[in-house]
Amino acid sequence: MSESRDFCPRCGDPVPERPEPLPGMPRERDDVLCDSCYFEDFDLVDAPDEVQVRVCAQCGAIHRGNRWVDVGARDYTDIAIEEVSNSLGVHLNAEEVRWGVEPEQVDENNIRMHCHFSGVVRGTPLEESVVVPVSIARETCQRCGRIAGGYFASLVQVRADDRTPTTDEAEAAIEIAESYIAEREEKGDRDAFISSIKRTPNGPNIKISTNKMGSGVAKQIRERFGGTIEEHPTLVTEDGDGNEVYRVTFVARLPRFTAGDIIDPEDGDGPVLVRSNRGRLKGTRLTSGDPYESEFEEGERPEAEDLGSVEDAAETTVVTVEDEHAVQVLDPETYEAKTIPRPDYFDPDAPTVPVLKSQSGLHILPEEVVESEDEE
Repeated sequence: MSESRDFCPRCGDPVPERPEPLPGMPRERDDVLCDSCYFEDFDLVDAPDEVQVRVCAQCGAIHRGNRWVDVGARDYTDIAIEEVSNSLGVHLNAEEVRWGVEPEQVDENNIRMHCHFSGVVRGTPLEESVVVPVSIARETCQRCGRIAGGYFASLVQVRADDRTPTTDEAEAAIEIAESYIAEREEKGDRDAFISSIKRTPNGPNIKISTNKMGSGVAKQIRERFGGTIEEHPTLVTEDGDGNEVYRVTFVARLPRFTAGDIIDPEDGDGPVLVRSNRGRLKGTRLTSGDPYESEFEEGERPEAEDLGSVEDAAETTVVTVEDEHAVQVLDPETYEAKTIPRPDYFDPDAPTVPVLKSQSGLHILPEEVVESEDEE
């Protein structure tokens, strides 16, 4: 009885019996070849002829796929190794594969990658080495190009209601914007950047990369200082799909009154020392020491007379404590003894007190002016 076996279709030599493919999988054509014919055209490694690494010369980002990726690289050898490693392929039939890559720096922009592979195919140990040239192409990424060109999609203007922002307020607003954008950059958002910051007599103008970022910065400033946000969109162009593209100016308008201001709400209960302007305006009545809170909703301001601030206060002598509602002090300008309201924060043992003299009269100020965040 004759033996039934397969023969190599290329040379005609008998072929050892091969394992059957998995159910539903066709037998590969090369599976019917003998080892000699199979290894004639066999490549253990599939390697590209060349790899080009596109690098932003400004920020060090590299281009992968269809986008730029931040890696912060300055020595691109490790990047070249990674890119070449990702581009190499090993034959599916190879087992016990081992490999290594050794870089050879040719010059600043060219690296040769010596790639060494070993594995076992059909029970036969194989080794293969390939050399992959890597070229570093230095370009400018879209983000750096936009920054260099002064691109911006939103403008945040920091202003104040019926006044000019103080230097401290202006610098704090700039710090808020820089911190907000830096946080998003750290999270990998390459669309986050500040194009420019201009300090004007009316307040800072901050040009920001996207409308979403501009809105976020304006909200952070309002959260810190209170006040309102005005939005003024301007049509600048249309995108490739015909959609209208707007540039938005966000005006973060700080409240008219700030902590330390002294106002008269003209409600008959006397002046108020403003302690907080986040949300509703809050403060302390100078006549009684009772807490004050504006009835207006967030962003609105009460109609009030501006009487001055704690910086206008003067230290004066306490003459006598008349009763639980009145105290006599010296007028800091005329040095006459005057009886004025005694607020509950007044210390009857204090020899002197800070007072403010205004068109509403003479009033004792508390030692602590601004509320802590826990008290708000």
